[in-house]
Amino acid sequence: MIMQEKIKEIASRVRELRELSEISVEKMAEYLQVSKEIYEKYENGTEDIPASILFEIAHRLQVDMATLLTGEEPRMNVFTVTRSGKGVSVERREQYRYQNLAEKFIHKKAEFFIVTVDPKPQGTKPDTNSHPGQEFNYVLEGSLKVYIHHNEIILNEGDSIYFDSNYQHAMEAMNGKTAKFLAVIM
Repeated sequence: MIMQEKIKEIASRVRELRELSEISVEKMAEYLQVSKEIYEKYENGTEDIPASILFEIAHRLQVDMATLLTGEEPRMNVFTVTRSGKGVSVERREQYRYQNLAEKFIHKKAEFFIVTVDPKPQGTKPDTNSHPGQEFNYVLEGSLKVYIHHNEIILNEGDSIYFDSNYQHAMEAMNGKTAKFLAVIM
């Protein structure tokens, strides 16, 4: 229930900032390359907003993503330190747990997350998503199968991938073990 409340809080902030920016629902949906119906579900809190879409919404609204996530404006402009395990946790999609690593820094050019992926039952493929921009993933623990635009790539600890995130993509933990990776969304 707490997760649903958080989704509704974020949705409310998105709606309020969009309205203050005098951007129509149609224009925002077009900018995000999603249907008006899906975007309305995001703003109503009936569908969770993927982190990548939230990043694009923040960019369009000219606010930091942390403002949408926490309701607080970042203040750091020289540096910010995020201690191990202390980043703002964001469970944006059921299959991934995100920990924001630089939410307090203002005017970021990218968003940085530690993403944890739990294994799925054998034979179950993860849901894909896409978003404007580019993404860099570096595997910290375990192994991942990355699905991207009709390709399947296995990445092990220390491997990385950089890709055009406009293409449908997803990550799957391998070998029945949880995987962690650093994700940079630009």
